[in-house]
Amino acid sequence: MRTADAHVKWFCAYDVAGQPRGLENVLCQDFELLLGIALFWLLMGCLVERSFIGDAMTRALNAATHRIMLNTELIVRAVCGFFLISIWATGGIILTPELKTTSTIVPTIQLLTAAGLLWRRTMPLSALGIVVLFGIAVHDYGAFHLADYPIFLGVAAYLALTGLQKDLFGVRPLDVVRIATGITLMWASIEKWAYPEWSFPIFIEHPALTFGFSAEFYMRAAGMVEFVLAFALIWTPLVRRVAAIILAGMFISACFEFGKLDTIGHSAIIAVLFAIMADDRVQVGDRRHPILAPLSMSAALVATLLVYYVGHAALFSTAVL
Repeated sequence: MRTADAHVKWFCAYDVAGQPRGLENVLCQDFELLLGIALFWLLMGCLVERSFIGDAMTRALNAATHRIMLNTELIVRAVCGFFLISIWATGGIILTPELKTTSTIVPTIQLLTAAGLLWRRTMPLSALGIVVLFGIAVHDYGAFHLADYPIFLGVAAYLALTGLQKDLFGVRPLDVVRIATGITLMWASIEKWAYPEWSFPIFIEHPALTFGFSAEFYMRAAGMVEFVLAFALIWTPLVRRVAAIILAGMFISACFEFGKLDTIGHSAIIAVLFAIMADDRVQVGDRRHPILAPLSMSAALVATLLVYYVGHAALFSTAVL
């Protein structure tokens, strides 16, 4: 489902303040069926993780991704530098293609932020640069629009903590950006249900993307696939590593379909996903009973839907139902 990871705001017209599909239309019969399928596979993944098959998969993943694990910091720094230099060279954008700007200071911040990634000591300054760019985007486009991109704050936290060789109250830098990535993609999946029509022009130009399904059903399915994989990123070690592999594959395939713009825009998240898939560290809190996975995902889905719709109604006076 490549359009699930081609950010629609970069390619199609959108209206963040527009009335989203009411929850009574989102929570349709197809939605319940798709949710049931997603919960089933999430539970199966958790059960497999606790079996000898899961142990074998973990050993194979550790062997296959060992070099990536050893060079995680270098990969993230290099790709973030590529991302910042690319948007600086493109010009006229703050952090992502739809965040346009005419500011003359933004390119300077982007270039200095990229330069700071060359040395570990200056990585916290690069983190500050990303936070400043994020703040400019919030000022120009509003907090609700930038709720699409908490991953940038996660990346900033990763760079700052790694540069300082510290953790965040016991949470590793990689775990901070991993959680931010999961939240980012869970939020983005709600948008696919709330505004599926934003993506319909893409299906006119790329009809094969829907695999023969109707555009409406495809968007509901794409949102559910994205949500369950995003939630999996904040779950147990093998589940999140497999989810990262699947998501990275989806993002990379979207780059081939949608070209340079998509490649630049999603480069940082792809680097983070590679870091997650290579993360072989298991912590005490990572062991959870499999039945907690579907229960927790259901709670996360309800919470994300409510925050999205209630927040949108409060800010833009739109209807929830």
